[in-house]
Amino acid sequence: AMLVPLLSLLGLAAGGKLLVVPVDGSHWLSMREVLDHLRQKGHEIVVVAPEINLHIKPTNNFVMKMYPVPFTQKELDHIFWRSMQNLFEEGSFLERFLKTYEGMKNTSAMFLSTCTYLLYNKELVRYLEETKFDAVFTDPILPCGQILAEHLSLPSVFFLQQMPCSLEFEATQCPNPPSYVPRIFTEHTDRMNFLQRVKNVIFDIPNYFLCDFVFQPYAKLASEFLQRDVTVSDLLRQASVWLMKLDFVLNYPRPLMPNMIMVSGVNCAQKKLTQ
Repeated sequence: AMLVPLLSLLGLAAGGKLLVVPVDGSHWLSMREVLDHLRQKGHEIVVVAPEINLHIKPTNNFVMKMYPVPFTQKELDHIFWRSMQNLFEEGSFLERFLKTYEGMKNTSAMFLSTCTYLLYNKELVRYLEETKFDAVFTDPILPCGQILAEHLSLPSVFFLQQMPCSLEFEATQCPNPPSYVPRIFTEHTDRMNFLQRVKNVIFDIPNYFLCDFVFQPYAKLASEFLQRDVTVSDLLRQASVWLMKLDFVLNYPRPLMPNMIMVSGVNCAQKKLTQ
């Protein structure tokens, strides 16, 4: 319901053409709901996706442009299954950190190869260059879509819940104080005493190592592809709008910037509750 005004405004641009670079898994499932509404408004949707994936399947609602990748369906399924198992396993902070690190290493290597095969698919990129798109719609948790947006000189709209290491707040220069905003794994609320705030700061430190490991290869790939030095923060900073799957009912209150719009509930089933 919160997206109705936004979609109504987008509907004014009749016949717009949107290039979509999604992230597989649950990221795609929630994004697809928005794309279905945009398609009903008369927009043309072109989705670029790898041939080997979990949920991004051909549909009559969108134009699908698939490209080959260097792994099998079995390898993809195993990596995602292992990552989901890690999320539900208990243990100390160090154990959870090491498991998270290992999972991110495996999935990031797979996603990086996917992005590389997309950017250096000359035939597909030539098609994207020749097609007159109005904007790029992407999930920035992997910056491949934004690299394409920079290459095509197109405005971008991000659709996400949150990013590792709070990169969305660094890119938008949004305040993110550790004395107020809980960090992952701390299990704190937005009301902390002094010792909890100290713990919050300490738990934030390993995130920089994780993000450097995961995103530095994308900065290198983007610099090579765009033929200029860029960082991931440089790429994310170019986004026009951040559609955040957050709200201040299920998520703790925190500062937001004017181009960060909360759209929580967009992927919730629209059903009447029984008594």
